[in-house]
Amino acid sequence: MFSLFSRRRRSLGFAAVALLAAVAVLLGAPLARAAVRAVIYVSPAGDDANAGTATAPVKTLQRAQALVRGLNQAMSADVTVILADGFYRMSAPLALTAADSGTGGHNVVWTAAAGARPVLAGSAGVTGWSRVAANSPIWVAQAPAGLRTRQLYVDGERADRAHGALPEALTGRNSTGYTGGGTTLGGWRNPSGAKPQLEFVYRGGLGAWTEPRCPVASISGGAVTMAQPCWRNSTTRACCFDDGRAYNLVGRASITEQPTTVENAYQFLSAGTPGQWFLDQGDSKLYYVPRAGENLATADVEAPVLEKLVDGGGTAGAPVHNIVFKGIQFSYATWLGSSTGDGFSEIQAGYQVTGSDGAAAQGLCHVPPSTYTQGRCPFGAWTQIPGNVSLTYDQEIQFTGDAFVHLGAAGLALGDGTQHALVKGNVVTDVSGSGIEIGNVDLPTATGSAQTVGNTVSDNHVFDVAAEYHGGIGIDSGYTAGDTVSHNQIDNTPYTAISQGWGGWPDKEKEAPQPNFSHDNAIADNLIFDHLKLLNDGGAIYTQGLTGTSLANGEKVTGNVIHNQTGSGHAIYTDNGATYETIKGNAVYDNTSAQAWASRHTDYHPGHTTKYDPTDVENNYFENPPGYSSGNGVTVAGNTTITGASGVPAAIMNAAGLESAYRGLLDWVPAG
Repeated sequence: MFSLFSRRRRSLGFAAVALLAAVAVLLGAPLARAAVRAVIYVSPAGDDANAGTATAPVKTLQRAQALVRGLNQAMSADVTVILADGFYRMSAPLALTAADSGTGGHNVVWTAAAGARPVLAGSAGVTGWSRVAANSPIWVAQAPAGLRTRQLYVDGERADRAHGALPEALTGRNSTGYTGGGTTLGGWRNPSGAKPQLEFVYRGGLGAWTEPRCPVASISGGAVTMAQPCWRNSTTRACCFDDGRAYNLVGRASITEQPTTVENAYQFLSAGTPGQWFLDQGDSKLYYVPRAGENLATADVEAPVLEKLVDGGGTAGAPVHNIVFKGIQFSYATWLGSSTGDGFSEIQAGYQVTGSDGAAAQGLCHVPPSTYTQGRCPFGAWTQIPGNVSLTYDQEIQFTGDAFVHLGAAGLALGDGTQHALVKGNVVTDVSGSGIEIGNVDLPTATGSAQTVGNTVSDNHVFDVAAEYHGGIGIDSGYTAGDTVSHNQIDNTPYTAISQGWGGWPDKEKEAPQPNFSHDNAIADNLIFDHLKLLNDGGAIYTQGLTGTSLANGEKVTGNVIHNQTGSGHAIYTDNGATYETIKGNAVYDNTSAQAWASRHTDYHPGHTTKYDPTDVENNYFENPPGYSSGNGVTVAGNTTITGASGVPAAIMNAAGLESAYRGLLDWVPAG
């Protein structure tokens, strides 16, 4: 990284070169012709009045960003922002636009100093804990006034929001909530006297693959009024085509059962609930029951405040581009969307119905219920859970050697218009939603710079993600082209590990899948295990919708090793409308509740010549394969039935997962 600079060090010296660059910025002198690498230094102990040199670093990322904008207009080498070791408590996101981009083919590099492990944190530290009473297991501390958060961390470990079972059964479900059963809940009060902001969780409530949640708006007597539009969106799914045909594109029609859990009530805290916490919004006090061994007099207690740590927004005409993040830990951010009236009305994979007419119109195109004349298009364009580190309309972006940990939304989200991104050698863990999101599902026929294309997601360790929104995915891709997801290790997830593609549900109604630009995507040599630990009807690798225009340019699923799937489904899951998919050289074993691959679906896309969606399944090593044979568009050939890992060739086993240079990620621990 410093080779060009090193050649000049003898004449000017490291600090002197940096100082000259910084002085030139402050004086407005042109730097485009300088043949030196511009370096800006940042430290938690710095001062934004400083010049940003090695001996006088600035303090905030925003000040470093301003200095970058004075250096990146006509670059002849990379501009490097070096972050010293330490904890950067951010008061606002690092908001990136096209003006923050590298130019002339060079990058703006935000990197850790040698040996440093900087942490970008969007949280408030909470101190001053004391017991609420002499013998109480519950401790209390004053939080910042007006604090709103859905997460709390104690010494780097996620605490659980106070939760428990319904104290009594709810009755009389209707369009506004329940007519009875809320008497006990209605009597609950926070220590401040305020009413709690209760939230009902429904595991499997909108299909075995979902876990929707809706806030409670109010309780009067025994009647429970639920927050809108969450309740309407979760109980009045679209029901019919105009011609009366049954409409079941999203599976289960609506929430019908009792909540499986109630969250966010002080009354659940007790000696039997160590590790649970509660925020009293009446007076902004936090309550917590410590785990064994925790000392709140010395503990680091972090309450996430920011919803974004990095927020980048280019446009189709002016993308943000040529920016690198290297060796940085992104931690302690929340997401408050599910605490609003929208709640979390999940469809699948963390995508939700939102808005006042969401259930009737959002993403339904020509198949609305009879009360609406037209849904919104394109089909299946539901709302994606955001990322705490998020970019859209971005090109040539790199995240390498970073960590996304202790986050309250998705981890890293590279949305619509992401092109030629590199996401490599990162750790993603303890994230509330999906780990990594590539693209989205709202622009299926995008063209030009609006497409998501040519991205690489490789050699990442993704584990223990979807910690709060359990229907989230380890690595989730919407509509993409020419993307590669390879050599990742994904383990210990509540639902699906890798999801690729979208828009295939119309085949349930004998209609063609949503047209889209997807083609030439590859899912190769990943190691996936201990997935679907809470939800069902998913897989290790899940695909839906059109993957290309032929088997030649359709999705390739090759060389993956998959074992120990807990929930039901299929390990390699070709779901609705999954067309032109090739599955070769994979190994699947120790999945007692799941077939190795499936299923076949009738092909309804225009111009089809076969009965089933064309799929090529060859030369795999499968335990518990389905009984499909070749014919009618499906090729099944050369597959070997095995029992356990011993039947997998060493070449396949050794090639799957992290490559040798990245296996040290398996020993990673968070920065302090």
